[in-house]
Amino acid sequence: MPATDPAPETRPDEDAPDPARWRALAVCMLAGVMIFVDVSIVNVALPSFRTGLGAGPADLSWIVAGYTLTFGLALVPAGRLGDARGRKRVLVAGLVLFALASLAAGLAQSPLWLVVARLVQGVAGGLVNPQLLGLIQQMFRGRERGTAFGVFGAVNASSTAVGPLLGGLIIQLGGPAEGWRWVFLVNLPLAAIALVLAPRLLPADPDRAQRSRASLDPVGAVLLGLAVFGVLLPVVLAERDPASAPWWTAAVGVVVAVGFVAWERRYARGGREPLVNERVLRSPGYVLGTGLGTLYMAGSTAIFFVLTVYLQQGLGYSPLLAGLATMPYAVGSAVAAAWGGRIVVRVGRPLVVAGTLVMAAGIAATLVVVRLRTDPSTGLFTALPLLVAGIGSGLVITPNQALTLQDVPVDQGGTAGGMQQTSQRIGSSIGIALVATVFFAALSASGEQYGTALAAGLLVVLACVLAAFALGLVDVVRRRRTRPDVTPAALGSGIASGTGTDPGPDDAEVHAHAVHGHAHPH
Repeated sequence: MPATDPAPETRPDEDAPDPARWRALAVCMLAGVMIFVDVSIVNVALPSFRTGLGAGPADLSWIVAGYTLTFGLALVPAGRLGDARGRKRVLVAGLVLFALASLAAGLAQSPLWLVVARLVQGVAGGLVNPQLLGLIQQMFRGRERGTAFGVFGAVNASSTAVGPLLGGLIIQLGGPAEGWRWVFLVNLPLAAIALVLAPRLLPADPDRAQRSRASLDPVGAVLLGLAVFGVLLPVVLAERDPASAPWWTAAVGVVVAVGFVAWERRYARGGREPLVNERVLRSPGYVLGTGLGTLYMAGSTAIFFVLTVYLQQGLGYSPLLAGLATMPYAVGSAVAAAWGGRIVVRVGRPLVVAGTLVMAAGIAATLVVVRLRTDPSTGLFTALPLLVAGIGSGLVITPNQALTLQDVPVDQGGTAGGMQQTSQRIGSSIGIALVATVFFAALSASGEQYGTALAAGLLVVLACVLAAFALGLVDVVRRRRTRPDVTPAALGSGIASGTGTDPGPDDAEVHAHAVHGHAHPH
């Protein structure tokens, strides 16, 4: 590949920026709002499911956990499907399925009906999510890609965090008996708008002659799905009752995962493209970034679970007030995610490391507050620490996403995003199960002292965040010791070529290698 970008008049048309990319991004984010809100919006509706539908404890577990489980199962196969057959096509199909599942959930007449609808919703969300990441990879180049990932991170963070507040407001307006139905039916107008705009604004899929002829590796997809299912099933069920979770399936999942790796190697030796492509795994920073994100998500996702229980059961907050109390975190995370996406091209991995420290400081301050105060005003005093924690979260998730995917080949963007999201989904589920176990054990041992239980849970969260900090710090030190001198011209050519985002200081070596096919000669 030449060291300099071709002149504009000779640039191939496929390398030109998509003129509708920002409007297309808005459509993608509208789809993202639906699938991310539905991760958390049902948490505050659990009492309503019991009152209005007669759902028991097992039903409630599946209503919450089923979505997470099937979402995680669908991510990697859906990413591969979009890469090979067309991202717009798969995104639209996912939106249609999500709308139908939301309608079915809103009209549910029994707990089993609602559980099945939630399982289908999760599959639909898993179909949509990798296409969003793949389309960002496809539509944006250079510095703009970091900004686009910043928007994605802001929407992800704010939607997940606002879910409990939105759910509490809907239930308050609709009533405890029937208000839960509108938690699902609110998706329908959003899906309708997205389905009208997507065919017009999203980039066209390749025609039949141009589509990838690579096999979709159905055997690999089944093996990976069984492995993820085996590991995730006991973890997501343990969120409600760790003792009754079928932990033996995790061991089966690990065995199947070993079989999956063996199959993928055999499949590749046959000259075919496996589900998990080595081009993705060898992309600079991909494995490190995925590991860091998984550790971080194991801690950060659990915050909302323990805070919701603490505020509603410990302090007697209504669902609406509990949602309002977590808003500072959501605001800080959304703002910092958008800002972090813009500056990650200049700062690189140190930005992620700094974000983990800010997050840790906010969690530590929240821990101190809940140990010192036990009255209903505690929610006010945790506002500032949660804002700080949210800012740190925004500086981790989006920049790490951009750095992890920056050198992934564009034609593998959906698969890489699906693999990354699956790993983080497993980390999130394990983190919630672990924090919940510690929380309820401390609650029982302390004689129902919710402040003590929350502090114990937050210590686990803090440990996960600090583990992510350590991994990021090791990478920063390693890069500083091994990178060669890179001239501004080399960095500029890397940006202009559109292979990824502009490298930060720590990513100079990998970008020089990725863009020019060799390390810089100096």
